[in-house]
Amino acid sequence: MPGAGIWRTKSVEQSIADTDEPGTRLRRDLTAWDLTVFGVAVVVGAGIFTLTARTAGNVAGPSISLAFVLAAAACGLAALCYAEFASAVPVAGSAYTFSYATFGEFVAWIIGWDLILEFALASAVVAKGWSLYLGNVIGAAGSTTAHLGPIAFDWGALVIIGAITLVLAIGTKVSSRVSAVITAIKIIVVLLVIVVGAFYVKKENYSPYVPPAEGAASTASGVHQSLFSFFTGAGGSTYGWYGLLAAASLVFFTFIGFDVVATTAEETKNPQKALPRGILGSLAIVTVLYVGVTLVLTGMVKYTDLRSGSPLVGDSSATLATAFEAHGITWAQWVINFGGLAGLTTVVMVMMLGQTRVLFAMSRDGLMPRGLAKTGKKGTPVRITLIVGGVVALLAGFFPMGTLEEMVNIGTLFAFVLVCIGVMVLRRTRPDLPRGFRVPLMPVVPIVAVLACLWLMLNLSVETWIRFVVWMALGVAVYFSYGYRKSVLGRRLNAPVEPAPQPERASLPV
Repeated sequence: MPGAGIWRTKSVEQSIADTDEPGTRLRRDLTAWDLTVFGVAVVVGAGIFTLTARTAGNVAGPSISLAFVLAAAACGLAALCYAEFASAVPVAGSAYTFSYATFGEFVAWIIGWDLILEFALASAVVAKGWSLYLGNVIGAAGSTTAHLGPIAFDWGALVIIGAITLVLAIGTKVSSRVSAVITAIKIIVVLLVIVVGAFYVKKENYSPYVPPAEGAASTASGVHQSLFSFFTGAGGSTYGWYGLLAAASLVFFTFIGFDVVATTAEETKNPQKALPRGILGSLAIVTVLYVGVTLVLTGMVKYTDLRSGSPLVGDSSATLATAFEAHGITWAQWVINFGGLAGLTTVVMVMMLGQTRVLFAMSRDGLMPRGLAKTGKKGTPVRITLIVGGVVALLAGFFPMGTLEEMVNIGTLFAFVLVCIGVMVLRRTRPDLPRGFRVPLMPVVPIVAVLACLWLMLNLSVETWIRFVVWMALGVAVYFSYGYRKSVLGRRLNAPVEPAPQPERASLPV
């Protein structure tokens, strides 16, 4: 029986039934291969070309490879839970839809609001990264900034977001085909980096594998240090074991995206089998690629050479190209720039796809304006796609984004925690529900996944937590001022029940 008020739940059967609602029906075109391509397309992107080298030099040293393994392990545990949930509830919206079926409407809203933050910021941050690579390719010194009077804007970010919005509006299948071609290009670039770089690896560069921690005077402190080091009095999180743990939380950004695969559940031909294969397959592929790149990177040069302010890096941030330039491999810069353009293109595409599907599901449920859930002739939510494209273009084109990876990380980890708990809840409340995939060792795997995600969240900075709490508080205000009153489920539950007709009483004989 659905709960009352803010805890009212939407049954799995109702969620699936709503997918056939006229005018808001998505087209089922995607296969397991398409989902794997989407997963690899969105995960292999910004991090492998930029964040990897920067984190190795400034935070973890050679142990960056172990940091990737730790982050991948946390993602893998969460991926198992996503696979079961997505196969049991093959509806657009991912963690939002899953939470609606298990925790109720208020928690579903919170996670939907959280995913809006995650996907919008990730799309904008990566689009700005794309524009930097474009600037390098066209010889604009890494800048595609122009001025319209007193207003400065990033035209490179606007170009990529505009093109991707057009592709997404045309159809999901077209998006998958474009992603497949571009993904193949960037995987070739990554493999080339690994193969060529392997010839320049020196084992002495791996020592010490976990560099000694630096004093608080030379590292991040105050609200800039990790929450864990703040509470334990470590005073900072550069190198040492605190640095390794902080690095795992930072490089987690590079794995973000496999959960986007779950948002396409409603557009998949055989979701019970295709979704688990797409989610787990894409995560396995990118983990191998990431660990390979980090081992080559830290083996080519000493980690101190990748640190900001070193003679090799200077005032800029280290990238993959930094290690190759140290060995005189100048052509690597062009290859990596080309790979960066290809890689970040698909990241923006799939992140925006995830954003539109979450908003679509929330709009269909009435928690956002219902008119946004209308689909076009080709079964795509064109209105939402255009709105998302406009908002992301505004953020990326006109606002200095800075480094917002941590804000994206905390939002994603929060979603993972709820999904992992939700799997356990659904096993108890709906053991009869057909599942195309079942998490092994229940409930051990989900519990470990929750603990791993919470651990990574603790290793994010204090200022990130402050911003996250403010965003969530804003979401609560929006829910009670709009979503609670407009909820389709709420209106169904509160609709007056017409009394059943009473049988006519026979008249008594006079």
